[in-house]
Amino acid sequence: MGPNQMFFRCFEHLSNKSTGVMSTRGPSMSVLPPVRKDRIIPQFPQCFCEDAALQAGRDFNPKVKAACQQQRTGTVGFKIAKVIVVGDLAVGKTCLINRFCKDAFDKNYKATIGVDFEMERFEVLGVPFSLQLWDTAGQERFKCIASTYYRAAQVVIIVFDVTDIASLDHTRQWLEDALRENDPTAVQLFLSPAQYSQIERDALQVAREMRAEYWALSSLTGENVKEFFFRVASLAFENNVLAELEKSGTRQIGNIVKIQSAGGQPSKKRKQPACCQ
Repeated sequence: MGPNQMFFRCFEHLSNKSTGVMSTRGPSMSVLPPVRKDRIIPQFPQCFCEDAALQAGRDFNPKVKAACQQQRTGTVGFKIAKVIVVGDLAVGKTCLINRFCKDAFDKNYKATIGVDFEMERFEVLGVPFSLQLWDTAGQERFKCIASTYYRAAQVVIIVFDVTDIASLDHTRQWLEDALRENDPTAVQLFLSPAQYSQIERDALQVAREMRAEYWALSSLTGENVKEFFFRVASLAFENNVLAELEKSGTRQIGNIVKIQSAGGQPSKKRKQPACCQ
């Protein structure tokens, strides 16, 4: 599969957020509370627009379904997909994450400094699966901090503001920055613009050129947000299972994955490089 991309459109300003710090101790990850009922994915979520979709099918790959049914996904630990959310300043990246993770919207604007972090747990076809959501700064002076967290991403979400045509134009540069730290053939990408017909047509064209999946959503109202993240989780889960089946044959998949990044664990206080001061 070639590089797949996804873009998003949001109307809102950024909101407050909290930074999460995850333990890298594998054994502790196997003891977790049950997944919330509204995070269970029993069937494959459909795409928003078939003209720009990563996978137009209406079901999980048969190999993935068979592996889950045969319980070859393992019984200890869970799999994780790293998701980075990038885009211009104040296009709504944090609002998008907060709407899904906390079902909240805060119109008070607070720019992200460096990187913030959320973890969202799912159950896909009966198998525990999690998304690491990395909320990156849109300000130019923090790019050198945020870019260190781009590495090892499996999903790139590029957000733009439907009321700001320049933010759509800049999506190609955000994609280039993200892929500079990742293997283009191993990344899924997504895009989301608005209901305005002209910019929607332009965004669809950009999505096709970038081989991204297109979604329209609103963090303000919550429209399509849950459906979108379910789609992200399902596509990432399917790709993870297929990749591990391919490289491991009949070996069990779903071993414990330690949450690590090139920059180590996220923390609220970091020494800023000279280039960002």
